Amino acid sequence: MKKGLRIGTMIVVIITFWSLAYTGTSLFYKQFELQTSDFSKGLLTLFVMIFLFLVSMWTFSKCAPQRRNDFFAAIIEAMKSISKGNYTIQIANQFEHNKNHPFAKIVEGINEMAVELNQIEEMRQEFISNVSHEIQSPLASINGFANVLKQNHLTVEEREHYLGIIETESLRLANLSDNLLKLTSIESQHHPFEPVPYRLDKQLRTIILSCEPQWLAKSLELDIALAEVEVTADQELMSQVWINLISNSIKFTPNGGTLKIVLYEYGKDAIVEITDSGMGIAEEHQAHLFERFYKVDASRNRKLGGSGLGLSITKKIIDMHEGSIHVQSALNEGTTFTVILQEKL
Repeated sequence: MKKGLRIGTMIVVIITFWSLAYTGTSLFYKQFELQTSDFSKGLLTLFVMIFLFLVSMWTFSKCAPQRRNDFFAAIIEAMKSISKGNYTIQIANQFEHNKNHPFAKIVEGINEMAVELNQIEEMRQEFISNVSHEIQSPLASINGFANVLKQNHLTVEEREHYLGIIETESLRLANLSDNLLKLTSIESQHHPFEPVPYRLDKQLRTIILSCEPQWLAKSLELDIALAEVEVTADQELMSQVWINLISNSIKFTPNGGTLKIVLYEYGKDAIVEITDSGMGIAEEHQAHLFERFYKVDASRNRKLGGSGLGLSITKKIIDMHEGSIHVQSALNEGTTFTVILQEKL
């Protein structure tokens, strides 16, 4: 009975503080006619709620026993540290012997929040580092060969060669910028998502034909088997998925190799299998393929113009459709990517 009463009281307190914070932030945005994302509004409301809660605790602590005063002081100091970017802070739980105590729950919640924020900060730093590295490489090449072109003794063939390298590196930068914009848009949860019924086999056939210059240039043998399948999906987004997967398969398949694309139904699912006869992917790399900027062979990807973002974008789009993607591969035995989509979302 007492436990239920305590839980009920906590819920009422949380709802009260959240309501106050939400009302205050809504009036603030309305007063100054500010426009921002729902995520930013929610984050501001959360911090206002925490601020109000801490102020209330501080006020209450004036009349509380010394032990509670020490507890509130530790909470306030921890929140100050977190606000300054110190996400490694962990509060000693004075109520660890009673994990059902409301104060124990508060300490546990703040410690978990600090861990989550620290993980997000590490991901942000890693992302910035990866982007910087990917940008610096082509910029260094462009700068270096541009300086070489200033020399007067170069032959026409040498100038054409260096200009070709500059053009390739410029395309790498453009591709990286385009993929970063796509990934940011998709992850923002504000990217247009408009699923409609359409024939998946027709879409795949169109994309295969659009890639004709690529597979003809490598004299690839195509094995295409597309059943008539209709799905409900965002046609533009799924087009990006098939372009990424088919282009990758062509890139990493040697001249004269084979490319097999199969579409069939299994129950209420549409299944697409894209198989190449390339060099394959070692098992230790397969679990990381869909991570941002991950490259199985950095030098090989750089030569072929890869940015390490294509498969990450592919995975995000498939997740938006509540589908799944799997890879099966072995060294020197080729690779198969399998995409499973619900025919109706």
